[in-house]
Amino acid sequence: MNPVVTVFGSSRPRWGESEYTLAYDLGRALALDGYVLCNGGYGGTMEASARGAQDASGRTIGITCRAFGGRLPNRWIHDVEEQPTFIARLLRLIERGDAYVVLKGGTGTLLELAAVWELMTKNMLAERPVLALGDFWRPVQDAVSEELDEQSKAFVTSVPTVQACIQTLNERLRRKHEP
Repeated sequence: MNPVVTVFGSSRPRWGESEYTLAYDLGRALALDGYVLCNGGYGGTMEASARGAQDASGRTIGITCRAFGGRLPNRWIHDVEEQPTFIARLLRLIERGDAYVVLKGGTGTLLELAAVWELMTKNMLAERPVLALGDFWRPVQDAVSEELDEQSKAFVTSVPTVQACIQTLNERLRRKHEP
């Protein structure tokens, strides 16, 4: 099975906005390179990345949440996994990922980034690539870096472009998945 990349990001961006376009381009690039895209399954960057992946004939997984009151997943999700609670959804998004890409987002995205980072820092999750696309999360990385050892600081890598993201994923994941 191809590696799964879980994408975290905002539910706010709409078609035509730069963050939506970036997420679309990311989803498309992931699919073209053979990755399975996983995300929260709803709108904004979740919709955009799934749409990009599907437009490139890629597979998409949406981890939805029953507690969100019957919201339907976006139409670009192939496989839906509904979880009963927000926390169960968060943990399933983490479990499904062989790697993570973090886009611009609010407190939900911050929680997702922090959860992955903390689980790896505490050795509760095997080390996996965590890529922050763009410079939005750099202040967070800088703010917590004085509290982390060098290995924990290195768990999150900033990448400037979709192309750099794909290149970094290929370098870090393909070796693990080659026969």
